[in-house]
Amino acid sequence: MTKENPFHKNYDSSIDAKLVCEILKGDKKSLEKLVKRIQGYIFNVALKMFNSIEDAEDTTQEVLVKVIANLSKYDSTKSQFRTWLYRMTVNHFLDFKKTKYEKSITNFSSFFGAIEDVPEMDLNDGDENALLLLVEEAKVSCMAGMLMCLDREQRLIYIIGEIFEIDHNIAGEIFQITPANFRQKLSRTRKDLYQWMNNKCGLVNSANKCRCHKKTGGFIANGWVNPDNMKWHSDYKQKIYKLSGEKIDQLVSAWEDVYANLYKDHPFKNYDTSETLLSKILGNKTIRDNLNLN
Repeated sequence: MTKENPFHKNYDSSIDAKLVCEILKGDKKSLEKLVKRIQGYIFNVALKMFNSIEDAEDTTQEVLVKVIANLSKYDSTKSQFRTWLYRMTVNHFLDFKKTKYEKSITNFSSFFGAIEDVPEMDLNDGDENALLLLVEEAKVSCMAGMLMCLDREQRLIYIIGEIFEIDHNIAGEIFQITPANFRQKLSRTRKDLYQWMNNKCGLVNSANKCRCHKKTGGFIANGWVNPDNMKWHSDYKQKIYKLSGEKIDQLVSAWEDVYANLYKDHPFKNYDTSETLLSKILGNKTIRDNLNLN
């Protein structure tokens, strides 16, 4: 699966290069293949970044249109396509308007204060598997909320660097910093996030009283988890760790792995907007002309 993960060092970039070359010759099928190839990771990074399906869809489509519109300007002699693509993605995400969720979550103290205020409730008796899925949904929702307490740059560095395991040399190119600087920023972000998790979250420290199954009923009552329309545990086939070179049950080599593996066990959502997006792209005369798609 590593050849499908654009953040992995063994990613097969030759496929991108071939598709870009064919697109610039006016091949519409190659354009469709490229969009299908890159859209899933952009969307899943956006979903972790903004914690909103709507915002993730909006930013993903905006990035894809921007990438295709500027494809004729891509210079393969200066960088690999994935570096160029994710540099554009990172910049777009950092510049995106402040979201409703970002306005409501200001810092770790207020976030965990809100979680502590959620009453512990017993879930109604029902199908055991359904109840377990609701608890998982509550867990992922809570952990996604924790990420929102980081500033945007920290959040992106953690999502790409820790959850999707980007090679630090590639990360440096994408964020336009040195690999050493990227590692320093990632280390500081881990420290900020994990310190709060260690002090508050029962998943990583049994001394903390907060438990996902005890809070799930309250999450549902507050509207944070919708049993009929789950944000995370719907429309997915695999977990994030399946797309990396690591295994979730590996012997942890450092204390950070305990925390990181919790995030890597989150669903990787399916996403395909290629038909709508291609219709929008092909309806734009400027883009068609730039790519000789007439």
